Amino acid sequence: MNIKNPETFDSTDDMSTGYYSEKANEDPKQYTPTIISFSPEFNFKNEQNCDGKKGFDKQKSIESVLSTDTVIEALPKKEKWYSVSIQIFIPFMIAGIGTIGAGIVLGKVEEYEVFNLVKALYVLVPALLGLKGNLDMCLASRLSTQANLGNMKKKKEVLKMIIGNIGLVQVQAIVASCIVSVFAITASTLMNGNFEWNHVYLLAACSILTATLSCFTLDFLLISVIFISHRIKLNPDNLATPLAASIGDVVSLLVLSSWARLLYNIHDSHQWVMFTIVGVYVMLILPAWVLVVRKNEYTKTVLYQGWTPVLCALFISGGGGLVLDLAVDRFPGYVTFQPIINGIGGNLVSVHASRTSTMLHKTSIKGVIPPHTKQWVAPWTALLKGVFPAKTARLLLAMSIPGQIVFVLSADIISNDGALVARFPFIASYLTVTVIQLIILLYSAHLMVHTLWKFKIDPDNFAIPYLTAMGDLLGSTLLLLAFMFLESINQEYRPRT
Repeated sequence: MNIKNPETFDSTDDMSTGYYSEKANEDPKQYTPTIISFSPEFNFKNEQNCDGKKGFDKQKSIESVLSTDTVIEALPKKEKWYSVSIQIFIPFMIAGIGTIGAGIVLGKVEEYEVFNLVKALYVLVPALLGLKGNLDMCLASRLSTQANLGNMKKKKEVLKMIIGNIGLVQVQAIVASCIVSVFAITASTLMNGNFEWNHVYLLAACSILTATLSCFTLDFLLISVIFISHRIKLNPDNLATPLAASIGDVVSLLVLSSWARLLYNIHDSHQWVMFTIVGVYVMLILPAWVLVVRKNEYTKTVLYQGWTPVLCALFISGGGGLVLDLAVDRFPGYVTFQPIINGIGGNLVSVHASRTSTMLHKTSIKGVIPPHTKQWVAPWTALLKGVFPAKTARLLLAMSIPGQIVFVLSADIISNDGALVARFPFIASYLTVTVIQLIILLYSAHLMVHTLWKFKIDPDNFAIPYLTAMGDLLGSTLLLLAFMFLESINQEYRPRT
């Protein structure tokens, strides 16, 4: 290993740059010089690796900070724009189909007796749908980063990653679902003035079953997508999160509505069933998964430190649930489009956050912003041109507009039995709020991911929950404002009854 210490530079040297190289083996062809950009306050000797020992982060090895124009130009050449477009566009369209299905399912389940009498279920819906962003998309981002760093070669290590991440998601899902059920019943009681103890047990059981079963299903899909895409030389960051979302909303809604109807029919005569469900998960399944995750080197840190974004995101998504509860009776058709705007916005910003996080992992060390990107930039710089992640943001913005047109028209036709009810004022208003939502989300993603990296926090575990929850709240609120605007100009969306 050869290191040129910044302290030995003369006056003509850049005091913020150090040089590092590592010989992988004795073959001279494998001798790879790399360049690392250090901030002035960086202390090489005091940098701790993942085992808590002094020394350079062992995960970096040859991957480093790119700091010359020649090397930086090579980075985008690894992924051509048309290749990235295809890899993102196909899962994006599939995910759109899933969100359309979720909107249609939500429009149907509002006719169920349980959804009419237990209003807290509407508060529960966005939070449970948002769990795919809080939990499953974080899993996708973590594993995609590991795949891109080349850490998925040994079968034993890969198996440990899979078991640890699935266990971690199950632990988080059980705890989060219990908390969000309490939040849902409390918020609904304050808004509607109606409280029943039976509904508390019903919501808790439905919430736990929905969160754990839907997350378990999605995790296996995600893992399969990541391994297959990595094996065929595609970037998992482009594929995993949209494909997970493509069935995530539908699966969550179907599981929630099915268990809600079943448990509602017996919640008066067989309360012990709901007590048993909650008790088994909290007293048996949760401790068992905690033991598994604590012994797993890949997830034990997240088990202790990864709760803040998950819990905060749940309450932010719960705010979107309050908006849904307010709008569902006032604006017919709102529930058809709310999962679409929320789902698509969350999908796209998750792709952007995951790709940016992987780029930082591959080209830098925590705490150091590489020279081909910046932490604080203007919106047009982050989204159009000026920093390396702007390439992806620009592509996602361009992709969203035609995609949203297809999705909104398809949802309108399907939900109205083949008739096109949406008119130009509605379509224009819908597209306007979706673009506003996506601009805010993508810019927030740039600031958040880089800021977390600057503070030596892994964005894979922290950024996506906040961003998808923001997407839920922004989407629900902006869509409600669009419906209110259309009402004020007598251009309401009137679905066929």
